[in-house]
Amino acid sequence: MFVLAAALAATLAACGGGGGGGGQGGEDVTVASDIAYPPFEFERDGEPVGFDIDLLNEVGKRAGFTPEYQNVTFDGIINGLRNNQYDVAISSMTITPDREKRIDFSEPYFNADQSLLAPGDAGIESVDDLGDATVGVQLGTTGEITAREFKDEGTINGEIRTFDTIEDAFNALENGQIDAIINDLAVSQYEAKNSDGNAEIIEVIPTDEQYGIALPKDSDLRQDINEALAEIKEDGTYEEIYKKWIGRAPEEIPR
Repeated sequence: MFVLAAALAATLAACGGGGGGGGQGGEDVTVASDIAYPPFEFERDGEPVGFDIDLLNEVGKRAGFTPEYQNVTFDGIINGLRNNQYDVAISSMTITPDREKRIDFSEPYFNADQSLLAPGDAGIESVDDLGDATVGVQLGTTGEITAREFKDEGTINGEIRTFDTIEDAFNALENGQIDAIINDLAVSQYEAKNSDGNAEIIEVIPTDEQYGIALPKDSDLRQDINEALAEIKEDGTYEEIYKKWIGRAPEEIPR
């Protein structure tokens, strides 16, 4: 479905995987993505769709490569890049100093914050009300980092329960297995909108994050991707993609 044929994967691996050069000659490049994170990447009719997918497809057109998506749990993406299993990753990944020690990023392409999601009748009006509540997060995300910071400072006294995908966390919230979720704002907004009133954004948690396209260290693709991103931001294509998937114009173009 999203997975490259074994022969192609082997060929890319033999060429160094994430070593770059994929922007020359319209070659296929392997792209890792946690395709369970709407509206950024998710499956529709057996194909990956979403903000990140549209963006990288457009980057590929301009940079001269064709993305071939592999569905990878978020927590495995960085190691996969470091081991040259993938040439590129796009998965709503926040650029952080710790991650930049291990992989490279493109220029930022999305401004993000965290949020608290819970049922409207749960009696939770802010993070300060969490107390002994069980809080769900996706493993390896900045949502998990944010929740653990609240835990360390004593705002959260209950369990922080990790999930491999955010969809698993949303299902657990719907089934009453957890009390709230801390996760990226745009993703939680999408869930709240489609939850038939079962969940709502309780609080926006400002974190001033920025997503970047991830690459192995010293990838030759980075410059081509950055040049394509700059064009997309300047010619109105970025705003079109943003409106399509987020439902409004961006307040600010990421720089």
